[in-house]
Amino acid sequence: MKDNPIWLPHLTNEMLKGARKTKLCAYSVALEGWRRGLKLKWYTRDSEKFNDMITFGVNPPGRLFSLSSEIRTHYFFRTRGDLVTNEAVEIGSNKDETKIWLSRKGVPVPEGIEFDEYKTDEEIIESAKTLGYPLVLKPTNASLGKGVITNIRNANALKKSLKYVREKLGYKNVLVERYVPGEEYRVYVVGDKVIGAYNRIPANIIGDGIHTIEELIELKNQERRRNPRLFNCLIEIDEEITEFIQSAGYTFESIPKKGERIFLREKSNISAGGDPIDVTDELPTEIKQIAVKAINAIPGLFHGGVDIIVSDIRDKKSAVVIELNPTAQIGGILFPLEGRARDIPAAIIDFYFPETKGINTERNRIYFDFNSVLEPLQNRSAIEVEVAQAPVGKIYAKKYTVTGKVHSISYHRWLRKKAFERNLSGCIKKSNSDAIEVLVAGTNPHDIDNFKNLLTQNPDKAEVEQVTEEIWNGPVKVGFEIIEGKLKNVENELKKMRKQLKEIEKQRIWFERETTKIAQSRSWRYTVPVRKLGSFFKSKLSVFRF
Repeated sequence: MKDNPIWLPHLTNEMLKGARKTKLCAYSVALEGWRRGLKLKWYTRDSEKFNDMITFGVNPPGRLFSLSSEIRTHYFFRTRGDLVTNEAVEIGSNKDETKIWLSRKGVPVPEGIEFDEYKTDEEIIESAKTLGYPLVLKPTNASLGKGVITNIRNANALKKSLKYVREKLGYKNVLVERYVPGEEYRVYVVGDKVIGAYNRIPANIIGDGIHTIEELIELKNQERRRNPRLFNCLIEIDEEITEFIQSAGYTFESIPKKGERIFLREKSNISAGGDPIDVTDELPTEIKQIAVKAINAIPGLFHGGVDIIVSDIRDKKSAVVIELNPTAQIGGILFPLEGRARDIPAAIIDFYFPETKGINTERNRIYFDFNSVLEPLQNRSAIEVEVAQAPVGKIYAKKYTVTGKVHSISYHRWLRKKAFERNLSGCIKKSNSDAIEVLVAGTNPHDIDNFKNLLTQNPDKAEVEQVTEEIWNGPVKVGFEIIEGKLKNVENELKKMRKQLKEIEKQRIWFERETTKIAQSRSWRYTVPVRKLGSFFKSKLSVFRF
């Protein structure tokens, strides 16, 4: 039985509800800097800052943000900061160009040949003979494992793969490499140090002697849905998985033995269902040094992800670097399926803002709502958004349960006003028919305790019978909000359902009216003999059907 993964206590699932996929990378870095007291701003393309930010990226298509201390400002695109140059991004985006630079610096890479769009499939197949099978086919400019086909064993398989990648996926420029068997690792480097590493295991399931392969895939997906990085990287049953299982002698109805691991794909990308397994402490120093050397081989690339395949973990000569990622996703290191998370955001902020190194956020539970911050940018009501400064220092929090006649909205708004006046964060939500929960957090413990007295000081809007308190160790969203109770939400849903039923009833009445009109029309009455004759011939013809 595998151990439960250990994730960062200051980066919980609740905090990341609005930050999924590539948002997770940007949010985790921005959150770390914001918690250290840095000024945080988010931008759109229309912002006057956008042209300045272009200098560190190749036409960055997504969200951009900046962090500022009293002495410096840095701009970021996801995990990539402005110290990473245009040239480094361009090299990292081209797999063949990356190999050229790495080879110059003595970094081991697999032998391969690049082909542009003008080379025919037949020419590629002929040239590939010099490499020898098995081979790997990959688009020159693609990400997230798109179009990567590994372990191609003969010319017919290469022909089929080329047709799929070049015609169906539309990647005309491709790279053919000699296939290197072994374990694949994603290593994240900042400066001259490896911060985290994980083994990327291809999509797989482990038998329990009870469930079928199809059922085990669903059980595995349930586990992935609980992971903030993997919840949208589920194992999708497709043609590749079907063929892979069948070639291994199984069907989806097969029941594997207990403990038997069955692989479902060849490629190990997380987006294709692969498992991130933390190996930071187990990875040999020699392999880590190859990753550091790879990052330093590219001018202007000070941090990023390095993908390495190792045939024999005991022999560093068996390792080859297959890819560099200047804008690497870090979710697999933050939320491994097994092992311990590594704090990549902290390392990135240390690198860009060394003056904040002494500020430890490991126990910081304050966070901001990502979707609320981005909303003005998405609806085009603003081109820049600055997030309110985070409370810096130790956070104290308590949850008060208040019973009595306490559901008055004016009472809740009054409490929220008092919280704002004292720079306190938290929320109010209904607990049951005669109680509410009031969460209050701040940097001054006396303000938290004194807030308890306020709960009973508004008798004209509430009748408080009892107040109980408990220490709160969970996350706290910055600001103070009033959350609708479950009863109110149910009432809203019922209203929606009633409205939908009314619309359905209107449509039913309309269809009945139209049907009656047709049935009473002359054309319908005059065509009765024709329709009867058609039905007669139809019944006769059905006799001759097999």
